Amino acid sequence: MTRPDAGAGFAGLRRMAAALLGAATLVLTGCATPPAWQKPPAEAAPAPRAECRFAAAEEAIAAVNGPETSGFNLLERSGRALQWRLALIDSARYSIDLQYYVWFGDTLGRLMMDRVIKAADRGVRVRILFDDLSTMLHDMTHVELRDALLARIDRHPNIQIRVFNAWEQRSILGRAFGTAADFGRLNRRMHNKQMIVDNRAAIIGGRNLGDEYFGINPDFNFYDLDVLGIGPVARQASAVFDRYWNSEWVRAIPRTDDGVALPPDSELDATEMAELMAHPSLVRLGAARTDWSPEIVGLPALLAPGRSEVHTDSPARDAATRNHMPDAIRALMRSARRELLITNAYIIPDANFMADLEELAGRGVRVRILTNSLSSHDVPAVNSHYGPWRGRILATGAELYELRSDAAIRPEIVDLPPLAAGFVGLHTKAMVIDRERAFVGSMNLDPRSEIINSEMGVIIASPPLAANLAQRMERDMAGDNAWQVVVAGDGSLRWRSTAGVLDRQPARNFMQRVEDFVFKFFPASMY
Repeated sequence: MTRPDAGAGFAGLRRMAAALLGAATLVLTGCATPPAWQKPPAEAAPAPRAECRFAAAEEAIAAVNGPETSGFNLLERSGRALQWRLALIDSARYSIDLQYYVWFGDTLGRLMMDRVIKAADRGVRVRILFDDLSTMLHDMTHVELRDALLARIDRHPNIQIRVFNAWEQRSILGRAFGTAADFGRLNRRMHNKQMIVDNRAAIIGGRNLGDEYFGINPDFNFYDLDVLGIGPVARQASAVFDRYWNSEWVRAIPRTDDGVALPPDSELDATEMAELMAHPSLVRLGAARTDWSPEIVGLPALLAPGRSEVHTDSPARDAATRNHMPDAIRALMRSARRELLITNAYIIPDANFMADLEELAGRGVRVRILTNSLSSHDVPAVNSHYGPWRGRILATGAELYELRSDAAIRPEIVDLPPLAAGFVGLHTKAMVIDRERAFVGSMNLDPRSEIINSEMGVIIASPPLAANLAQRMERDMAGDNAWQVVVAGDGSLRWRSTAGVLDRQPARNFMQRVEDFVFKFFPASMY
């Protein structure tokens, strides 16, 4: 199974494609109106049942902290993030809802689909919603086969698949012409990432479903973050899912003729799955197991109590609808009284962000920010437009750190042993406010996330969870894992870590520096 530009990562492919296509079709950008396909029937997530495997954990949290409180656990390590997804799917009894920007057809993507199908075989109702960009990523030269495979899965009596903002023409060429003709609509993509099981358990965060998000891509892996939530947070997440599932911007996966040949490495092929499960990292992790009873029983001891607010943008995007997430994030930042910690993979500031940093500094709030360095970046185009802001960010009094591509956390937290990838990149989107509240979600601090795409995330009022996340963020900013960007006596910038002091930004190779220069000539809003 192949994927385009695996070394650069999908985020790089997505942003670079948007830039190149946008440069050619800006004149065609029009009002973003929803597609005209027939809308599927509306549906809602089922109410949670007492027989659910996660009911005991929810009841234990509620008995001590009240019925409005959920329990949370951070999923930082790639292995734990995968194990808990498998545990939720394998333990589901009634419903599984999955909403993702990207679901690759790689090792991780096929493993997840196989387990979802097995859950459906047990009678679990499954709804899968992903951005229509996902339907291109099985084989870029045979998109119709990807549609055929998904349509075949969709014929399972307990599985429904829908896509967000679909292309009417399904071929690569048809999509290219469609994008050129309706760029204003098709440039908007659903960047949300979540899964909900039995309306009692949810995982919300930054991970797409692909090898590099779970430590099994040999070229590079992302350092990412999700949060597992048990309780009312699952119903809040379900409300977001239902809002999108029933949106005018969502359609059922297109039906295809039964005679269309499927790819030989189909997710439904038992021989292929047996070979997949022999992956050394999956073997060491024990991914073949399906009984997670000890983990489910032990859940209450893992969970930090807290109140949650799940936020999202509207699925629709038109002249009368603007994204909600930027205002929610800005209000959260400005609420800090003593300390604000930010970890965000892709940062291209705007005037509001800079004004907020200055206002926070004026009140004595300590602000520390971790983002990608050029060396850890999978998207040099973003770095091209972030770079000129470094000095201005530091001038506000904020501290600025950039992840090292050889970060010490890679073998323990990012890569899934025995695999050791070429480098580590940052994909986390998180904040901690006064060690009392935390945000985990999908939103980058750049124009695409703020203006164009839809995003989501959860704000959690939980001092134990916030303190835990703050400690991890401080570890990530230490010299073994990050470069601190500082201003030298002559006003120039320096990058300082345990590896030494550099007088220019770190890069993995010369080509990165070339790309960093070239992409400065493209508009920042395209990435």
